[in-house]
Amino acid sequence: METGAAILARQTFGLLVVDDEKTLRYALKEGLSEEGYRVETAGNVAEALALLNREEFHLALLDQKLPDGNGLDLLKEIRSRYPGMQVVIMTAFGKFDAAVEATKLGCYDYIGKPFELDHMKLVIKNALSQTRLAEEVKRLRAVERRHTGSTLIVGGSSKLAKIFETIRKVATTGNSTVLLQGETGVGKELLAREIHDLGKTHEGPFVEVNCSAFAENLLESELFGYEKGAFTDAKRTKKGLMELANGGTLFLDEIGEMSLGLQSKLLRALEMKRFRRVMGVSDIVVETRVIAATNRDLKALVEEDKFREDLFFRLDVIRITVPPLRDRPEDIPPLLDHFVGHWNRELGKGVKGPSDRALELLLAYRWPGNVRELRNVIERAILLESDEWILPEHLPVEIIGAAGGSAAVLETRLKGEGGITTLAQAERIAIEMALGQAGGNKTKAAEWLGISRQTLRTKLKEYRIESAGGHGG
Repeated sequence: METGAAILARQTFGLLVVDDEKTLRYALKEGLSEEGYRVETAGNVAEALALLNREEFHLALLDQKLPDGNGLDLLKEIRSRYPGMQVVIMTAFGKFDAAVEATKLGCYDYIGKPFELDHMKLVIKNALSQTRLAEEVKRLRAVERRHTGSTLIVGGSSKLAKIFETIRKVATTGNSTVLLQGETGVGKELLAREIHDLGKTHEGPFVEVNCSAFAENLLESELFGYEKGAFTDAKRTKKGLMELANGGTLFLDEIGEMSLGLQSKLLRALEMKRFRRVMGVSDIVVETRVIAATNRDLKALVEEDKFREDLFFRLDVIRITVPPLRDRPEDIPPLLDHFVGHWNRELGKGVKGPSDRALELLLAYRWPGNVRELRNVIERAILLESDEWILPEHLPVEIIGAAGGSAAVLETRLKGEGGITTLAQAERIAIEMALGQAGGNKTKAAEWLGISRQTLRTKLKEYRIESAGGHGG
């Protein structure tokens, strides 16, 4: 007996039947629809191409002879435009003369007419199993890449251990909604992916959307999709991300940025497990795990009437708060080892790691950008420097300054120049430091340097320093 998950997986596959025999098209549509597939039919090449432009299909059944062309030409068109799509050719002739050419073009199989429906169902099942296998290989490779370069699975702090213990429990029991809270850069997306990979729906898709990256009307179209003609540029029906996440996980990043109007539509979709595309007339049923993430205090937003209370409670079934890196400094050394090894492999370098003084500076820094900032700092140091060790002068100004103020920064930067430092080099470093601490504000930087704004502008051109504060010289 098939599981609900197996039936649900089939429902995500679209089949296109192209044949000029109306009776056969009807029979195939009825028989294959009963198996749970979404089936569309076309009587000729032109109709088939129109459907391919509007809908997404995973497999096409093509008749060898068509009124306005042939299956082989349509096979070429499909393979060039949709390389991941499986194709089966049907022929009324005892021998398919173009079998070798069709195989070379990527035809999965060819079947002579008349055929048994059960046989056709078996061929389709096997073809789509290859599609599933290719998608699973792609997913596993992505998981492996993430784990190889992951920034959250590294660390030995008790806080991190508790988070992963919670994730394992949440992922393996049920399908409850999860709310991830934490500052930007702590790795909420990686945690969401970990929950998906460890969960029962790991074979399904992981679909993410950044709610702050779209205007309200565009975000609605991204989430729920739209029908052809819903607006001026809607030339074809488009599936929304919630529909694409069917049988898997939908990750809603920066959920606190979503408008109140769209929040109500999302709430309905989560509670009813169904929704309509923009300008749609029928409900689309989905079975999707939802993980939301935010760097804001949603409770405070509720009190300010900027976030729906009912949606907050719907999302806040299981809350996982990810602490910032500054609250778990014991994770910095293993993260450093991990990133040094990662970037050595990526960049073909042999850096051993930070020197003792550089490590002191890295541990003393507050890391407002969290793990993401640490990763970028190590990447930059290994990419731009050629020393065996990461030295203090290889680090950004703000990290050096955090440990000892401007004097320490200046001393380190001057040492980093090597040999005897000229007045021009010292002046350039002082200007870079002032701009960095002033956040690129020229007026403020000039005031700190004791020079006019015009003089600063002249010096910037002379030393070819960009107006925004930077790390390097």
